[in-house]
Amino acid sequence: MGLASASVSSMLAVFLALGLVLNLGVVCNGGKTSTFVRKVEKSVDMPFDSDVFKAPHGYNAPQQVHITQGDQLGKAVIVSWVTVDEPGSSKVIYWSAKSKKKIAVGKFNTYKYSDYSSPYIHHVTIRNLKYNTKYYYEVGIGHTTRKFWFVTPPPVGPDVPYTFGLIGDLGQTFDSNKTVTHYELNPQKGQALLFVGDLSYADHYPKHDNNRWDSWGRFVERITAYQPWIWTAGNHELDFEPKIGETKPWKPFTNRYRTPFKASGSTAPFWYSIKRASAHIIVLSSYSAYGKYTPQYSWLEEELPKVNRTETPWLIVLLHSPWYNSYNYHYMEGETMRVMYEAWFVKYKVDVVFAGHVHAYERTERISNIAYNIVNGICVPVKDQSAPVYITIGDGGNIEGLATNMTEPQPAYSAFREASFGHATFGIKNRTHAYYSWHRNQDGYAVEADSMWFFNRYYHPVDDSTSAQS
Repeated sequence: MGLASASVSSMLAVFLALGLVLNLGVVCNGGKTSTFVRKVEKSVDMPFDSDVFKAPHGYNAPQQVHITQGDQLGKAVIVSWVTVDEPGSSKVIYWSAKSKKKIAVGKFNTYKYSDYSSPYIHHVTIRNLKYNTKYYYEVGIGHTTRKFWFVTPPPVGPDVPYTFGLIGDLGQTFDSNKTVTHYELNPQKGQALLFVGDLSYADHYPKHDNNRWDSWGRFVERITAYQPWIWTAGNHELDFEPKIGETKPWKPFTNRYRTPFKASGSTAPFWYSIKRASAHIIVLSSYSAYGKYTPQYSWLEEELPKVNRTETPWLIVLLHSPWYNSYNYHYMEGETMRVMYEAWFVKYKVDVVFAGHVHAYERTERISNIAYNIVNGICVPVKDQSAPVYITIGDGGNIEGLATNMTEPQPAYSAFREASFGHATFGIKNRTHAYYSWHRNQDGYAVEADSMWFFNRYYHPVDDSTSAQS
């Protein structure tokens, strides 16, 4: 090799090294990885004889009672429950302090899964409710009746305060019970819960033991009977198992849990939208087809332009598989969906995206990665004040345990991450501000392990990043 060649080679090596250093400077400039160390213990499902799984007393007593929003505007509620001994009545008696008792009538269904036969599953929609009203309701008419209550949301409007709870990947372990208890006793008091998928984890057992769907329904009834849970479908709801003859996906989930998908023009219960107080909430399905020309793609393409930010300033998206994830679990599983839809989220200024799937907690800065077009090589996430904050909240406590192995170094887009179980709340104050907090199970009920003020992307699109608020 000549001197000239050696010189060129040396210069090239310097430039390559410099480029590597600069590149590391981009990806190393991450946020905070929590120093909190949770004792590593296996997550174990509670046994069937646990008190939280106890069936109510009485012949054919209704159990597994749960409610969800029954229309797009919050003036209807779907009440669901199970009876075991016989079908009984599919009626709901309901009333408020200022109204007479009324009756709503629905239907019941059953299903078989492998060698399991379901009890009788009832679904009744109560319509034309008044906003901001406490209603009492009874189920089990004719045999053993049980009484519950719920509160309807305020009328949809831009400055309506409202607090949502957030839980994902819950399961039915002892840790799951801690999560539910912490949410119940959180002084911020969620008024409705946004659930980002993976309910019972019955598929962890041989033949997807559907008795674990029943125990899960009894476990969460202490909340689901009193406030609506907005359902997102996760991979553990698929229950697709050809080896035991189960070739129809979603069978237990769709028989047991309803969504108001038709009210928003959706053709399937896995993607839909609702309005509640000052929020427009879009639920997407990570495990339904989402490529161009598919029903979900076509629906979302039409749904986003319909969002009226002067009516519902806060645009929230729920899905299961996260698009931005710096854990070595389920890494990049949400990438193809991100490629399809992220540009829309930036265009329509989505405020926040909540996901689950990864059994840990993470919050990003506002970033996007939409410049890449195969030939330009621009494929690094950048700060973008029109983009959402992405929050992974798949830390409900399920039997698969925590995701503890993180990618290193922490990416620049990751603002905070921690491998702990917990829940969160998102409290909308008005059209410009919302307060978000995440609560780990090991802390006191009021302790916030992570928090931030959200500034609305439509009415107040100023920098609300962690660095800007610190």
